[in-house]
Amino acid sequence: MSSLLNESDLRHESTVVWLENLDNLDYVRQALDKTARRRGKPRYERDGRMVGYTELDAHAEADPDSGLQLRRVFFLLPHDRDANPDGPYHEGAPGEAVDPRTIAPKRVGDKTPRSQRGPAASIATPST
Repeated sequence: MSSLLNESDLRHESTVVWLENLDNLDYVRQALDKTARRRGKPRYERDGRMVGYTELDAHAEADPDSGLQLRRVFFLLPHDRDANPDGPYHEGAPGEAVDPRTIAPKRVGDKTPRSQRGPAASIATPST
């Protein structure tokens, strides 16, 4: 589980599906999960909530050993900034966090001042 995914891991993505409005989310966590299908909402088995996922094109092949597809899932945990603004990620963000506005099919997404919000973001973003 890392924001350091390779774009080669994402080469068969066709669509990003968001389950929530991104306006209130500074960051989302991303991970590659093994799922039974290429399309549709995958099963979610973590704490917190799934906020989005990717769907794969028809050329995506299942793992020969497990028969499962690798798909990206975007999620947030109960202690993340959106639910707990004064919590552990009041400043900074988890390692796998990226700005959801920078995510697209076949594109990992970026860490931005908004997603990483901390001392460096305060300096980079002029206050009004």
